[in-house]
Amino acid sequence: MRMDVRAPIFPFHMTTPTAARSARPAPRVTQALVGDGWRATGRTFDVRDPWDGSLVAQVTDANEQDARDAADHAVAAFERWSRTSAWERSAILRRWFDAILTHEGELAELMAREMGKPVTEARGEVKYAAGFVEFYAEEAKRIHGETIPSQFAHKRLHTNLKPVGPVYAITPWNFPAAMVTRKVAPALAAGCTVILKPAEATPLSALRLAELWLAAGGPAGTLQVLPCLDPIPVSQVLIHDPRIRKLTFTGSTEVGMRLYAQGATTMKRLSLELGGHAPFIVCADADVDAAVTQVVASKFRNAGQTCVCANRIYVHADIHDAFVARFLLAVQGLRVGDPLDPATQIGPLVNGEALAKVEEHVADARSGGARVLAGGASPGGSSYAPTVLTGVRGGMKILEEETFGPVAPIMAYTDEAEVIRAANNVPVGLAAYVWTRDLGRAYRMAESLAYGIVGINDGVPATPQAPFGGVKNSGLGREGGHWGLHEFLDVQYVSTVIG
Repeated sequence: MRMDVRAPIFPFHMTTPTAARSARPAPRVTQALVGDGWRATGRTFDVRDPWDGSLVAQVTDANEQDARDAADHAVAAFERWSRTSAWERSAILRRWFDAILTHEGELAELMAREMGKPVTEARGEVKYAAGFVEFYAEEAKRIHGETIPSQFAHKRLHTNLKPVGPVYAITPWNFPAAMVTRKVAPALAAGCTVILKPAEATPLSALRLAELWLAAGGPAGTLQVLPCLDPIPVSQVLIHDPRIRKLTFTGSTEVGMRLYAQGATTMKRLSLELGGHAPFIVCADADVDAAVTQVVASKFRNAGQTCVCANRIYVHADIHDAFVARFLLAVQGLRVGDPLDPATQIGPLVNGEALAKVEEHVADARSGGARVLAGGASPGGSSYAPTVLTGVRGGMKILEEETFGPVAPIMAYTDEAEVIRAANNVPVGLAAYVWTRDLGRAYRMAESLAYGIVGINDGVPATPQAPFGGVKNSGLGREGGHWGLHEFLDVQYVSTVIG
């Protein structure tokens, strides 16, 4: 396919703005949750709709004293919560799960308004978020130690699993519900208490989830929420407090590395889910239509704003042109527009800074000779057109950095070993994808890819019962499944002399 596009192309569909956006009700909760009550500090910050810039809410701006108070409450509540039975914790989590699903529509609309996720996709996130609560409600009853055979007749050896202690959790804006429950649910199931600092762009989902936790019978102090515009002062209090025994963070590699160093001063347990730069390798034997479907799902979900989005698409030269032609048709069918419109598939980027990064990457690629086959510009606001690039080469920013936007660079390859080297030649290793009908190739490539997650013919592999996390600069630890629960448990070994 030879297309040299000099100007942006907008073949996609634009949805029309939904009526009476300004008449929508204000969010229920906008204050911090500290101890057993909602707290205002006298200072607030604005949460704005990325679609039209309108004010969604003014949220309490928590400060260092709120953090110190929250730490005191978390420590006191831990003494009680850690001694409750697994069955009691499980029952409360199950009620929380039911409450989340009951309020699915409200939570989805809240996400659409605070970060621009299309409301239909946001409903899927609410179900995904609830899935973690359901899974850990069940897994809470499966926390048990082991009996170890002893070489001495007078000794009995066993282990206990004990909650690590109060937890400080920092969540990102791109999954404002699921990233909360993926951290909070296993911590609560293990018997830990949690202080949550949601992203400043998306505090409303976290606050509403906390309100539902209390309504489900969650005891005071077990889950507290500290929204704040500047996360550093609050975080410094909690990271340097030796009583806070665990730090769990999802965000950029740069921030994660700083937190890694700071956590060492009090020897905290750490879980860090950091940046990605996912390759998607489409092999010569691929079902092209099926591969296109999976690449679109992986690339354009949440407008490309996920850490596991396909960022580099490698297509075997034998099917490259056919793939690009069908991929373009799929992209042209995407609907861009108001996230509150159920027909919208691509909403706005979260803010102007995110838009600027996408524009920078595309401009750099074009200056280096890449061809824009679709998109290539913003249709207005912080939205960016779903974009397809070919002629992408090494050294371009789009291959060196995570774009975090709806831009799909496609490159041809001919040799399997060569494409594996290219896929692995980055400092991160979160997710990678392969499309092939050859079982041997699937196993061989999955085992050769230096990534924590590999999707074979699956562009959206994440699920609550499976581990999620990366290698290299993509972080430490795993979330999801029993692996995620064990991140909040310490192993205690007991040796008993019986006579």
